[in-house]
Amino acid sequence: MTDTPQRTRPLRVLAAMSGGVDSAVAAARAAEAGHDVTGVHLALSANPQSFRTGARGCCTIEDSRDARRAADVIGIPFYVWDLADRFREDVVEDFVAEYEAGRTPNPCLRCNEKIKFAALLDKALALGFDAVCTGHYAKVIVKEDGTRELHRASDMAKDQSYVLGVLDDKQLAHAMFPLGDTVTTKEEIRAEAERRGLAVAKKPDSHDICFIADGDTQGFLARRLGKAEGDIVDESGSKLGTHEGAYGFTIGQRKGLRIGTPAPDGKPRYVLDISPVTNTVTVGPAEALDVTALTAIRPRWCGTAPAGPGTYTAQLRAHGGETGVTAELVAGELRVTFTEPVRGVAPGQAIVLYDGTRVVGSATIASTTRATAATAV
Repeated sequence: MTDTPQRTRPLRVLAAMSGGVDSAVAAARAAEAGHDVTGVHLALSANPQSFRTGARGCCTIEDSRDARRAADVIGIPFYVWDLADRFREDVVEDFVAEYEAGRTPNPCLRCNEKIKFAALLDKALALGFDAVCTGHYAKVIVKEDGTRELHRASDMAKDQSYVLGVLDDKQLAHAMFPLGDTVTTKEEIRAEAERRGLAVAKKPDSHDICFIADGDTQGFLARRLGKAEGDIVDESGSKLGTHEGAYGFTIGQRKGLRIGTPAPDGKPRYVLDISPVTNTVTVGPAEALDVTALTAIRPRWCGTAPAGPGTYTAQLRAHGGETGVTAELVAGELRVTFTEPVRGVAPGQAIVLYDGTRVVGSATIASTTRATAATAV
């Protein structure tokens, strides 16, 4: 088996260049492998001038200039494509709507699904490109029959396969991840960039949510949704305090609750439930967060959908660990049972299933079952 398309014939490759070090090194490696590479920077903000210089995002004028300079050094053509309208509709508005509905979305997965491997890939294929190259740390393994599998990166410390779990087999057929085999530290990637003469070698890593330049998610949502005062209550419904918008909370949150009355046992309290209908946030003890099972919707498979129940490991957040599960597709929904209770599971998050290092697929968490039945949501 081979593990990336660049091991085969030379390809026409469109390298998505964010202006950061990973995507620049990925583009350089693809070109060095003999492919016909063209760099493209995605303009995702309708008004990039509004972002301060040095913002830790990937939508600024500064970022597009960094990407252009990197392409010049590599010696490849470079373009800027305006996908701001599509990004706003499919990623930003979806992000706001999910929080407004009391769910916790992952915009990076949404961007990979709708922008980089849908809008960008569709345009690339229409222009005659064979593959889209990005700086993600993951591997595409090509099997003897020509089918492809998505696998974790060789270096688990940098693995980003979780945010790629939304890709289907058709998208994987045109995906290239030149950094997936790299078993090095990020400093070594930066050293490689410096050896190649890429000025982005010392540029800070981008913020997880690229369209929130200052990292203040709650402030961003408050500006979009406005303040909406509601109650913070305990499991019995007794009022403990107030908030300025239920959208500012996530399941499992401990900090920022601003509850004046301490718990009877003196232990910290956590967000257990968010009800957008009543604008109420319910808090309680850590053990009330234990989740034993969940139902997830909109499954996407990195290949053929599994038949019948199976045993897998699951990842529930981008930087989280793995946990054992049994899962089965029932009437189009993924039913998952955990081998041991887990905490901090929120509707709107993605669950990604793995078989060893292979990504089986992903789905969006719709509901959970708690170990304490009274707090099931």
